[in-house]
Amino acid sequence: MTTPGPEVAALRAALRAARRSLARDLPWIGCRDPWSVLVAEVMLQQTSTGRVIRRWGPFLEHFPTPATCAAATQSEVVAQWVGLGFNRRAQSLHRAARAIEDHHGGRVPSTLDALVALPGLGPYSARAVASFAFGRAVGVVDTNAGRVLARAVANARLMPAEAQALADRLVAGVASAPVNQSLLDLGAQFCRPRPHCEECPVRTACRWRREGGSDPARGSAGVTQAQPPFAGSSREMRGAVVRALRDGPQSRRALRARVGTLDGRFETALAALEHDGLVEVWRGQIRLRA
Repeated sequence: MTTPGPEVAALRAALRAARRSLARDLPWIGCRDPWSVLVAEVMLQQTSTGRVIRRWGPFLEHFPTPATCAAATQSEVVAQWVGLGFNRRAQSLHRAARAIEDHHGGRVPSTLDALVALPGLGPYSARAVASFAFGRAVGVVDTNAGRVLARAVANARLMPAEAQALADRLVAGVASAPVNQSLLDLGAQFCRPRPHCEECPVRTACRWRREGGSDPARGSAGVTQAQPPFAGSSREMRGAVVRALRDGPQSRRALRARVGTLDGRFETALAALEHDGLVEVWRGQIRLRA
């Protein structure tokens, strides 16, 4: 086992001590069913926690196992995804379910390499499933965790690989899921882009707070910029088209009237959905692709 440095060890101890005060009431926390965890992690990609809370349970009621998802049509899966945005993730999740059925005997694989190979699971999502569902000793680094590691451990800007190495050291030799979850909870609630340092329950373990300097989280560890506003965006229009098509095939004219736009966004959104394989023309009408 690699011996953690003093800053890593200090943060780990502080996270353990503050675990209860950091804990968020999210339905998937503590869930050990690998498929349920995988669905949550795919949903959480680029979607707010509040929206995922509303859709996670209903989605799993329709598709409680990889087998039920794999047996469904793509259009059925996309229809249950409405409200989460970025519908290509539903397409990828459907493909992942079929890959699990075809190559893993219907069971979500437990190794990091096999998880990364599933459609729609990037390095973060694969590590999250490995840790939260299977207890693998791998760290998780999303935007929130990246801020914490840059500030509390390094007090320096981190390249993504550096942040991942620190996260892996943080969980080396211990149960990874509780530590990873507390790290994410800390970043989501206190170590935010505008940090709440005075209220932070692990502030005594923060190197940036002790040493000072400019904020090391800015541009660090692959931290992303805020997404453009949803209202008026092409994402909003694509979502409106998919919601309308849940009721069945429609003519182009009827669909355009239903989503309520006469500008070019409708045609752009429809072309993008066709390109992504989410909708298709069938007998002269537009429908969700089966």
